[in-house]
Amino acid sequence: MKSILIKLLLFALMCFVIVAGISFPIVDNPQAWNEFPLIPGLGQLAKIIFFHVPTAWLAVLAFLMAMIYGIRYLKNHNLDDDARSNSALQLGFVFSILATVTGSVWAKFTWGAFWHWDPRETSIFILLLIYGSLFALRSAVENEEKRANLSAVYSILAFLTVPFFVFIMPRIMTGLHPGSANDDNLGPVVDFKMNSNMQLVFYISLFTFTILYFWMWKINYKSLIIRDKLNKQLI
Repeated sequence: MKSILIKLLLFALMCFVIVAGISFPIVDNPQAWNEFPLIPGLGQLAKIIFFHVPTAWLAVLAFLMAMIYGIRYLKNHNLDDDARSNSALQLGFVFSILATVTGSVWAKFTWGAFWHWDPRETSIFILLLIYGSLFALRSAVENEEKRANLSAVYSILAFLTVPFFVFIMPRIMTGLHPGSANDDNLGPVVDFKMNSNMQLVFYISLFTFTILYFWMWKINYKSLIIRDKLNKQLI
């Protein structure tokens, strides 16, 4: 019963975020509860924040969890921890792609093209290469214990690059993305001039996407465990 209620709440919140994020208008002087303020330089495109930022946040969260469970595996050598780490890695890669796609769509309408090799675009592309190589490594090693050991070490080393590529590099280099070193208008994303209504939708979006991530992570982890058991039975 509790699980059903959580799922219904998640569904209701996600529907609200989607409807509000797409349909609520952005105006110069918001008066109604369903109006968002005009943010200089972004206009109607500012509503991408409700979807782009949560996907980027979940990518970081997933890679952090992959590292944590990688450390746990190296400590306990429990293959369940490797499955949990792998589940987080897979979702982190998916949300990195979603962050890239939503960012590219925003770039098309803002800067005229889907890709400009902006520092933030370049940094997420490098992260995709780093973590994509990890999947290649996992698929190339057949022994599950050796695979788990290598994956755990790699996930730890890989995450050490995440803070630099996500939070530092895009802010110390000049670029087109809001929050770059030469940005004297908008500042970092968290400093957007949102009114209380926009902040409410934004934080509900972050919360809802986070709950969605943990739900997907748990299901994916269980599916990996079941798949491994089936593969062992077939062998």
